[in-house]
Amino acid sequence: MKTLIRFSALSLIVLLSTCAPISTLDLEVLRAAEINNFRAPQSEVLSTGQPSADQLRVMANSGVRHIISLRPQEEDTGFDEQAVVESLGMTFTRIPVSVAEGGINIENAQSLQALLDQYSGEGVAVHCATGNRVGALISVAEFADGNNIDSSISEGARWGMTSERLQGIVRESLVDN
Repeated sequence: MKTLIRFSALSLIVLLSTCAPISTLDLEVLRAAEINNFRAPQSEVLSTGQPSADQLRVMANSGVRHIISLRPQEEDTGFDEQAVVESLGMTFTRIPVSVAEGGINIENAQSLQALLDQYSGEGVAVHCATGNRVGALISVAEFADGNNIDSSISEGARWGMTSERLQGIVRESLVDN
């Protein structure tokens, strides 16, 4: 009887492991790269602060195929990020999001969601300077999808919105909608 129970338990574990999504991203190597505010909120999707050129190389070698930057062109990264990304064989897309200019909005949230849908199942890293704008846009998208304000803010925090100031700005904008 014990053998049957062990066999059944082992069979269940094997069955469940085959149903779980398997990431092609090498998360262990990516975590070791010490990328600012590194998050892996979904299978095949990372949310981070600004990666360095060396960290972009680690991303490319670890399965990331697409980089989405939420930083406006005028924000200095210290290097030509698009050129580095493309030289590593990844695609680069920019959605310029400026908090001061009202960039945390439904249009930018929908643009980000459309790209995440387009790249579904492929390695994607979304970043801004610190990861906070990434989480903020996710909060807006969650709210637009019918979630309440608290759960939308919580999901944004899971994606990297750690700034209490930005959480307050997002909360205010969601209350007004």
